[in-house]
Amino acid sequence: MNGAPSETWRFVEPLAARLRRAFPGVEVTFYDERFTSVLAHRAMIDSGIGKMARRDKALVDKISATIILQSYMDSRQ
Repeated sequence: MNGAPSETWRFVEPLAARLRRAFPGVEVTFYDERFTSVLAHRAMIDSGIGKMARRDKALVDKISATIILQSYMDSRQ
């Protein structure tokens, strides 16, 4: 939240470096995904998805990924 790298950054940066080497000329962009699980749960509740379905981590992850992608695309306009 203060702009400092997260604890997981040490895993992210080497992966980004490998992607850059594997796909030269393709931009590797970092995008803040904090709170997307909270937003996903809120979207699930607003959509009327049942309590048991909201416990499905795979579904939460899919909705979170959609939120991240849409947010990124909106930021590029």
